[in-house]
Amino acid sequence: MKYVNLGRSGLKVSRLALGCMTFGSPKWAPWVLDEAGATSIIERALDLGINFFDLADMYSLGESEVVTGKVLKRLRARHQLVIATKLYNPMSDDPNDRGLSRKHIFEAVDGSLKRLGTDYIDLYQLHRFDYETPLEETLDALNDLVRAGKVRYLGASSMFAWQFMKALGMQRQHGWAQFVSMQPHYNLIYREEEREMLPLCRSEGIGVIPWSPLARGRLAGRGSDQSTVRAQTDRTQVNLYGSTEEQDARVIEAVRQVAERHGRPMAQIAYAWVASRPGITAPIVGISKMNQYDDAVAALDVELSDEDVAALEAPYQPKRVAGHS
Repeated sequence: MKYVNLGRSGLKVSRLALGCMTFGSPKWAPWVLDEAGATSIIERALDLGINFFDLADMYSLGESEVVTGKVLKRLRARHQLVIATKLYNPMSDDPNDRGLSRKHIFEAVDGSLKRLGTDYIDLYQLHRFDYETPLEETLDALNDLVRAGKVRYLGASSMFAWQFMKALGMQRQHGWAQFVSMQPHYNLIYREEEREMLPLCRSEGIGVIPWSPLARGRLAGRGSDQSTVRAQTDRTQVNLYGSTEEQDARVIEAVRQVAERHGRPMAQIAYAWVASRPGITAPIVGISKMNQYDDAVAALDVELSDEDVAALEAPYQPKRVAGHS
């Protein structure tokens, strides 16, 4: 496994991040693995050299942090791990138990620290932009978390580029701790972040850790297959890709053709394309079965030619923004 700096920070992360939404409580979603099921998946990640684990407080309403934290604590010393989590989404019916207010930020970080069983979070990320809280309030509170030692680095996830740049500008103006990473929705069938967000991140030295690099399995050749439990129950999948299946099919076919030319599975080609794009730090991979690691890890050694990249990108057509809410 190779390790790279997360943006301009000194933090070293593996070239793959393990997404931990898959771990937690099956009561939250039927495709989620409990502690027993998660243990072997996390153990394999560590054996492969993955040191970067991405969570959110909302995953299984906190149980993902509990399960992942317990397993990691058993298997590795804390200093060997890069633990990232996120906040913003509702954690209960309480109107203050959500969003990015100072009140919720302080309570959310303490909740995550307790569930993870750790004294600090390596990368604390805004899951979404909060239109109901002044940005200054959010950024000032995040700076306090860094100064208090509860958080080492700050990151953000899907939002508009103008919002992210406004935040960076305010952080610089006030001398507050700055964002070092962005977690955007990015894959071969959703490339709208290439317009503004990705150039912004390259310009400002922001690390990029894309989510859904396989487009919920579509780019692995599963298309809109409904045979799996997750495909049948994951409403996010429908919201992101449900209205563009015909358009996506042309991209998927291009992936299939390039994969055949390389003699590799489609997933490897899709992962390789994301991982090799300029400015990308580490795609977030969701693993629920051990053999899925094979494609994710092998993709890091796939060399796509200019011809391959042109063929993969040619069928794409612009889409509406998806994944910001």
